[in-house]
Amino acid sequence: MAAFSEGARSPAAVVAAVGGLYVAQSVIGGITWTGLPAVMRDQGLPLDSVGLLSLIALPWALKFLWAPMVEGFRLPPVGRNRSGLIVAIGGAICVAGLSLVGAVGPAALGTVLACLTVVAFAAATVDIACDGYAVESLNRAQHGWGNAAQVGGAYLGSAIGGGLFLLLVAAYGWPPAIWSMAALIALLGLPFILHVRSRTTAEKRPHVPSLAAALRRPEIRRGLAAAAIYVLAQKAALMMLGPFLIDAGLGLAELGLVNGAGSLIVGFAAALAGGALVRVFGARAMLVGALLLQAAALFLFAAHGSIVKIPSPILVAVAIASSSGIMALGFVALYAQFMHWSDPRQGGVDFTLFQSMDALISMIGGVLAGYAAEYLGYGIFFGGAGVIALAAVPAIAFVVGRTTAPQAIEQQRRRDERLPIGERG
Repeated sequence: MAAFSEGARSPAAVVAAVGGLYVAQSVIGGITWTGLPAVMRDQGLPLDSVGLLSLIALPWALKFLWAPMVEGFRLPPVGRNRSGLIVAIGGAICVAGLSLVGAVGPAALGTVLACLTVVAFAAATVDIACDGYAVESLNRAQHGWGNAAQVGGAYLGSAIGGGLFLLLVAAYGWPPAIWSMAALIALLGLPFILHVRSRTTAEKRPHVPSLAAALRRPEIRRGLAAAAIYVLAQKAALMMLGPFLIDAGLGLAELGLVNGAGSLIVGFAAALAGGALVRVFGARAMLVGALLLQAAALFLFAAHGSIVKIPSPILVAVAIASSSGIMALGFVALYAQFMHWSDPRQGGVDFTLFQSMDALISMIGGVLAGYAAEYLGYGIFFGGAGVIALAAVPAIAFVVGRTTAPQAIEQQRRRDERLPIGERG
């Protein structure tokens, strides 16, 4: 595919444009998977109902099915780049869906689930277009800036959707809080739409992205296994962290401050540190270390109430470290490995496959977590999750392998540049 030369003229503008979309997508995710579970629990809904929110991740789990079609529409064989059109339509659907959720209220669980599932479908489609646009618009030397926009945008959006949103609910109620988030998402999408509209040019594009080509590669199958193992061990149990803290005595405003500070400060700092540590120690060592730290945190949550009463400041500090710091360290390493496994000719499709596995396991794990926490209690639930994290350590070490140290990656990259794509290791 020809380089997207117009976007390459202004990498700062490209980074700013895609960064706004990454923030907007994470605002939606923060509302759905952090803010809304706490609001529902605060209003007395049972944990198994809260766990059903994980079903909203279904479009993120399945977006690999339509990723080639989105890429084919976005980059026609001959013609202009249609990224802006996809983002405009998807953004409008997101704003409309959130506005309806604000009108009906969180108690109407069926309507809320339906609306947020549609919003998730639109946001997942926008994400495919956004990732593809960033890859084609930034050359290799500028990819780090695009990754910084993705990581930074994710934590900023999570701070807004999981933190500021709860503060607004506590202060002004449900409808104004949701509608404020919808308006913010609309504003965050405007820079991308205006940027792309002014810079697209007609091109010829001979390559057609394909799921079949991706699944034939052993690196993709290895990455899917790594995603399944790691997400189940590291992430699934954290869906219940907000309700756990509510039941431990925190109010919505306090939890909003915890989520906001954790995502904006601890998570962002850990993501930057993780990027540096991966270069020093390699992805495998970082993944194993993050699993061990997460297991320790989960065992502490299990001990609270059932064995010993953990003071609230310690509980909050460990919750921030678990949901933001440890998660950021581990997932920076995991996504770095995903990038290494992706085929440059269809990186959007390959990376979407990995993200879909992430979302699928998060969804299934979140639903099971709700039932397990409701019927077994927090002590057994978090204790079992800690055991799973420990059991995942040898599995993830085996799947990732030993070729992830920076020197090995650089050597492999140099060899790859001399080989056809299909023969690259």
